Amino acid sequence: MLLDDFFMRAIIAGIGIAIIAGPFGCFVVWKRLSYFGETLSHSSLLGVALGYIFSINISITVFAISSLVAILLFLLNEKTELNSDSLLGLLSHSSLSIGLLVVGYLSYIRFDMMGLLFGDILAVTRLDIYIIWVFGGIFIVILFTIWKSLLAGTVNRDIASSENMNPRRSELIYMVLLSGIIAISIKIIGILLITGLLIIPAAMARNISNSPIQMIIVSMCVGMISVVAGLFTSLSLNTASGPSILVAALILFIISLTPIKKLLSGANR
Repeated sequence: MLLDDFFMRAIIAGIGIAIIAGPFGCFVVWKRLSYFGETLSHSSLLGVALGYIFSINISITVFAISSLVAILLFLLNEKTELNSDSLLGLLSHSSLSIGLLVVGYLSYIRFDMMGLLFGDILAVTRLDIYIIWVFGGIFIVILFTIWKSLLAGTVNRDIASSENMNPRRSELIYMVLLSGIIAISIKIIGILLITGLLIIPAAMARNISNSPIQMIIVSMCVGMISVVAGLFTSLSLNTASGPSILVAALILFIISLTPIKKLLSGANR
């Protein structure tokens, strides 16, 4: 079966996002930042609205707003005695409310709200693919540059600080990079589903992995399989592409709850 160009672009873009989301999603799971991912995705709605107002590429404005929220969270953690959950709730609902107010004000502009919420991977262009692979590659290189201090800070921040690794700086860099991933992924997987693509493959990988590196590799593979399986399911059953990808990832996660880990461990011996 010959595949149309738009479908091939969707596969290439989706695989790129899966590769990028793999290592970042693992840190989301390790550092228990799933609510932080939700906060960034909620704030992206305001970024989208500002992009339409000022006629700027929405990836740029989403990255700017998400990065601002990440930096605000970092500063508030240092300046207040509120716990992280309270601060995340404050920033998440505040940014979402402001975004909804601005979107409501833009009644004179027509845009696909469902596409923003759930993504439209079948509408990606060649420019989108270039952005995903180029910036995604840069994000991964930067992540592995701070890998040692970020991982050490995840295990024990005090010990990492005593070793002069500066885990606080690495965490801030990671938060900004995560904002970048959401910015380049929003068109593909949508505001409401991007956190799922970060978490579900990483959670599945954690169930069957024995080391951080193995977990990252498995997470990337699970993400790529989910993208391909979800897109072909979407094509065959005429379902929404974004949710189909996440359902495929969910099925793989459920499979990982079976005795598959024991089988893999036995095979490695």
